[in-house]
Amino acid sequence: MPSDTSDTDVLDDRSADAAPDSDADAVPDADAVPAPDAATDVDADTDIPDDEREALLTIGHGAVVGSGGQSLQRALTTATEYVLAQGFGPVVYGVYAFAWRIAQLLFRLVNFGSVGTLQRYLSAYDDDPARQGRVVGLAYLTTLVVGLGLAAGLVLTSGWLNDATVSHPDFPPTIRLFAALVVLVGLVRIHAGVLRAVQSARGEVLFNRVLRPAVKLVGAVAAMALGYSLVGVAAAFVVGMAGLVVLGVPMVVSASGIRPSVGGLRSEARRFYNHSAPIALSSLGKVFQNRIDVMLVGFLLTAKAAGVYNVVLVLVSLAWIPLLSFNMLLPPVASGLYADDEMETLNAVYTAVTRLIVTCVVPILAVLAVYGRAVLAAFGPNFTAGYVPLVVYLGGVLVGSAVGATGWLLMMTDHQYARMALDWLLAVLNTLLTFAFVRAFGLAGAALGTAVAIAVQNSVQVVLLRRFEGLWPFDATFLKPLGAGVVAAGVMLLVRETLAGAGPGGVVAVTGAILGAVTYVVALVALGVNDRDRLVVTALAARYRRAVLAALGERRPGT
Repeated sequence: MPSDTSDTDVLDDRSADAAPDSDADAVPDADAVPAPDAATDVDADTDIPDDEREALLTIGHGAVVGSGGQSLQRALTTATEYVLAQGFGPVVYGVYAFAWRIAQLLFRLVNFGSVGTLQRYLSAYDDDPARQGRVVGLAYLTTLVVGLGLAAGLVLTSGWLNDATVSHPDFPPTIRLFAALVVLVGLVRIHAGVLRAVQSARGEVLFNRVLRPAVKLVGAVAAMALGYSLVGVAAAFVVGMAGLVVLGVPMVVSASGIRPSVGGLRSEARRFYNHSAPIALSSLGKVFQNRIDVMLVGFLLTAKAAGVYNVVLVLVSLAWIPLLSFNMLLPPVASGLYADDEMETLNAVYTAVTRLIVTCVVPILAVLAVYGRAVLAAFGPNFTAGYVPLVVYLGGVLVGSAVGATGWLLMMTDHQYARMALDWLLAVLNTLLTFAFVRAFGLAGAALGTAVAIAVQNSVQVVLLRRFEGLWPFDATFLKPLGAGVVAAGVMLLVRETLAGAGPGGVVAVTGAILGAVTYVVALVALGVNDRDRLVVTALAARYRRAVLAALGERRPGT
């Protein structure tokens, strides 16, 4: 999974607005962050400049909304995978997992860079609703055309894929149904992309993080309750997603105030595809760079191994939540600061947000590293074979999170072609390395190849940002969350070893995780919290506290 993708079915995969919508009433007020002032309950004497403060609070609010959505998405996704793993058994679940991962690869390609292009240009055309409509119309039309082409290719190659990989009779009909799902998911992603581009964080979360996985969970439970197996479950996914596409059209138009238009597209197409095409090619490169592991597990190992690796990826997706959450509104903020040539502020924001990402991801990594075996065992005894691949993969997550939104920043500063070239260069390298690693080390090799790709790509991208724009996020303050994480991991490891055999593994893991979290917070406070981190936490906590009190007051009788 890439470090900065907007979707992680990922993001999926891995993952990528600054001006408000032209109709101010169209976007819910709860998504707007008021200008900082004394009412934010933060010390007015702080030396943080107002523009930096406002940017941090905007991104922080997006992260709160995004993390809630990401967490709910992961919970729904994990519940779905648990239901399917228990209902299918390891072999049929492995067939499903391989077919689903192929579909997810196409989810990354179906929009042909349209989602990122919406983030770049809808706010730029805020004073021209007709032009906004053409951009949105191009996004929908591009997704539909590309999606139909990808679906046709998947249908035509379904028999060959089955013979070359899992060799199971349910695979061809399942992958054909998933071909239709590729088109439908692409259209839902455009729904969410439009709402995100007009800074409706709640709207993006609703479609991408709540409704999409909810449709999948409901479809899985309903189909299995009716006695259907793999093909029936796939059909239920298609029906549910088609309903979401249809219902989403009037909701998006109402919330954004933008009506898609197909008139005069030729005048907009050149600029649109100049931005979307390199993003699309980057996404294609990332298929090989970050998801070649899935393909090689299916080709070189077994259906059972594919099922185990799928559960590993589900758990790894939990660790991407902080990065993806802070990336919710960082792209539009970065685009606005770059357009105004406020590079010093942009670098300060980049530093603060990246440190916040590290602060949030370190305890998650510690819990998964220490108690990953117990978590995997909850899916069944066969899935504990994924523990070593899980730990290896987490190393890539740490590096990807530690450099922040490098990919988004390259795109928002008009360096999308540099990112595209880097994606393809590393895609070739990753394909060769992962093939060799899988042959040599099995599942652990698949995780190692992807982790190396993530680490190399993000390291190079952060160097490119410094070279092109002078952006560099790192300073000594990053050592504090890392130090606190080491202390917390030590406590959790001590609990694991001390209580081993004293009770169920799940109980030990929960107990150790709670003690580890408390230890992490205490250690972080003892080491010292940065002023900007304190600003984000304190100001947003005050804002939400006031909102809750206001909501409770409105519900009291007689008020």
